[in-house]
Amino acid sequence: MNKKGQVALVTGASSGIGRETAVMLAEKGFQVMAAARRMDRLNELSERQEGITPMDVDLSDPDDTERFCRQVSEFPEPVSVLINNAGYSLRGVLEDVLIDAARRMFQVNLFGLMQVTQACLPGMRRTRGGIVVNVSSMAGKFAFPGSGSYAATKHAVEAITDALRIEVRPFGIRVVAIRPGFIATEFNDVANSVTGDLFARTDPDYKSVYETFGKGIGSMFVDAVIPGPELIANIIVDAVLSDSPKPVYHAGLFSEEFLEQRTRLDDEGFDQYLSEKTGLKDLEL
Repeated sequence: MNKKGQVALVTGASSGIGRETAVMLAEKGFQVMAAARRMDRLNELSERQEGITPMDVDLSDPDDTERFCRQVSEFPEPVSVLINNAGYSLRGVLEDVLIDAARRMFQVNLFGLMQVTQACLPGMRRTRGGIVVNVSSMAGKFAFPGSGSYAATKHAVEAITDALRIEVRPFGIRVVAIRPGFIATEFNDVANSVTGDLFARTDPDYKSVYETFGKGIGSMFVDAVIPGPELIANIIVDAVLSDSPKPVYHAGLFSEEFLEQRTRLDDEGFDQYLSEKTGLKDLEL
């Protein structure tokens, strides 16, 4: 199907998966609206790649997101491809999670996604076509210790995606979830930055917990090769160009292993599996 000239909106387009996806879609002939907070990066991207228009939005701010959504609704041509990629992670065991910080993460990862999707759907319905691609995570199906609040946002994205897929199918709109495993982007650096120094504020009881599962997870990365964001961007673009994309795709380091175990094992079995993988199964304090 010829997609040339259609409007594609990519959130979180200033780096990583979003940036690579924006470039690849522009190379395929889409008019790409690349949205993010860091306009310096978006401007540089648009200067390098024809077909990309920078758009400023702070999805952590509901009012600015609403302003952006009004702008999207007023596009001369409706968005036919929406890539909801923006998101980040906050770390910490539950007792250490700052609720205001968790609310901000939910605003970006979930509520911002919902707002932007609501802005794009009327145009897709009018044209009886389009595709929504929600970048979830393998953590959308399970939670690592210390990442429960982040996984909660992606569990919610999975629920929204599953319902939306059925709701808008009668209008010819396709809805896809992407579940990346570990990918070499700025994701880890951003998570460390927004989380801050957990050891400085945690109760001494938890220090051994952090050390243990940190060592357990770290051991999985010995000699591991982490793929770059192009892997996921290629999958997204292939789904966009397909007349019958799959409901869900996954790729990236450990995605096959962990998602296979989550499907194969019951809840008790997976709890045992993940406890062993992270070194916490036999820890007693």
